[in-house]
Amino acid sequence: MEIRPTDRPSRTLLLQADESEASVNDYLPRSRCYAAFEEDRIIGQYLLLHTRPFTAEVVNIAVTPDRQRQGIGTTLLQHAIRTARKAGFRLLEIGTGDSGTGQIALYERCGFVRCGVDVDYFRKHYPAPIFENGVECRHMVRLRLELFRE
Repeated sequence: MEIRPTDRPSRTLLLQADESEASVNDYLPRSRCYAAFEEDRIIGQYLLLHTRPFTAEVVNIAVTPDRQRQGIGTTLLQHAIRTARKAGFRLLEIGTGDSGTGQIALYERCGFVRCGVDVDYFRKHYPAPIFENGVECRHMVRLRLELFRE
C-alpha cells in the first residue's frame, strides 16, 4: 500500500463518508486528497482542508468496504497527522456523526480529543435523516489534536 496525493479522488468513497453531494462539492475543490493505493486501485482516502490560521481539518476519510477493519483507516489518519504537522499546522480537527461510535473510537485511539458538539448539525444541513447503527445521526462530534506537542 502506498499513500500519495491524487487529483482524482474516488467519488464513491467521498459519498460513503459524507452522504451530502452539496457538502462534498463545497469542500472538495478547497481540499487536498491523499489516497491509499494498491497497485492502481484506491482502497482508502482522506481530504485535508486548511480551515483557519495554523489549523487543518480532515473533512472526509473513508476505506473501501472490502478493506475495512484492516488498519487502513488508522494508517490514513496517521498520515494526515504527519502531513499536517510537516505543513506547519498546529491543530488538526475532525468531525463525525454522534452515531458513528466506531469512527469516534478510531479518532480517539489516534490521539484526538473531543472538543465540542454541533447540535442538530445533520438535521439542519442534510436533506434527509441519516441512520447509522440503527440510530439517527443528529449531532456532529468535533475532535482535535494539538500537533505542536510530542
